[in-house]
Amino acid sequence: MNNFTTAVTNRRTNYTLSKDVSLPQTTIIKTVEDMVREVPSAFNMQSGKVVVAFGETHDAIWKITMDTLRKIVPPANFAATEAKINFFAAAYGTVLYFDDTAIVDKMAAQFPLYAKNFPIWAQQANGMMQFAIWTALTDLGLGVNVQHYNPLIDDDVKKLTGVPDSWQLIAQMPFGAPTEAPKPIVKVPIEERVRVKF
Repeated sequence: MNNFTTAVTNRRTNYTLSKDVSLPQTTIIKTVEDMVREVPSAFNMQSGKVVVAFGETHDAIWKITMDTLRKIVPPANFAATEAKINFFAAAYGTVLYFDDTAIVDKMAAQFPLYAKNFPIWAQQANGMMQFAIWTALTDLGLGVNVQHYNPLIDDDVKKLTGVPDSWQLIAQMPFGAPTEAPKPIVKVPIEERVRVKF
């Protein structure tokens, strides 16, 4: 296998993470920047945005999530929720993914024939960006997972990070030092997913 295929194969969901990361933060930031710059988007609209959160900001994201869910989840069921959020809080950092809806709306207005497709295309590009960053961080030796607590935490997270109102929160990606191997996953036979016609 080539290096790219190996990197993709090694990418897995890892929930058991710690802050014991020896990589320089500059390496992580540069890796994220490189992926954001290079991932394609329809009409080159580049609506995908990220915030890389370390330290107090990372901790605050998961405190917001915990406090928000505490108001919603019945107390009798909250122990499992609390344990799950504590897993994410234990990580070294979080990548927050956003779409700038102002860019998407502008493109839709500029190309009315395709207007309904631009939000879909923006989501597709954001997914590619998440996958690229996830794979690249795994390739650095980090453990990674992706969460979706939006829209429950949107307003507080946007206030915390100071992003523009037009940025819509899409996903949260905790990352850190893996403390155990990811759980194996079941793959359906590839013949059920890929067809070849000549």
